[in-house]
Amino acid sequence: MWETLPDWFWALYYLFFLSTLGTAIISVVKNRHRRLSVLAIVFTFTVPIISLINSIGRVEGMNELEHLFSQLQRGAVWSIFTVMGYLFLLVWWVLTLFKSKSKNQVIESN
Repeated sequence: MWETLPDWFWALYYLFFLSTLGTAIISVVKNRHRRLSVLAIVFTFTVPIISLINSIGRVEGMNELEHLFSQLQRGAVWSIFTVMGYLFLLVWWVLTLFKSKSKNQVIESN
């Protein structure tokens, strides 16, 4: 039997991508950070697919996260792209939440 991460991890993982996709689509429609939001949509689709495809052939006894870090240490292009995609999406969320919070503070002060 192949080793994998727990179910709660996968629930949070896909919830993160679904909420990112929804928020990015809303941002594109409302013309907020349009380029970054389109890039977030692209990463939302490509990162999980590339991760899944490249995790299929991992060594028995190694879960997906261990495989990702192992391949990252070897310099595999797919793992570098995946990690950069995760980092971009986290930064995108920080920027989105920061802009939303600052906008709410301006509205409350008026």
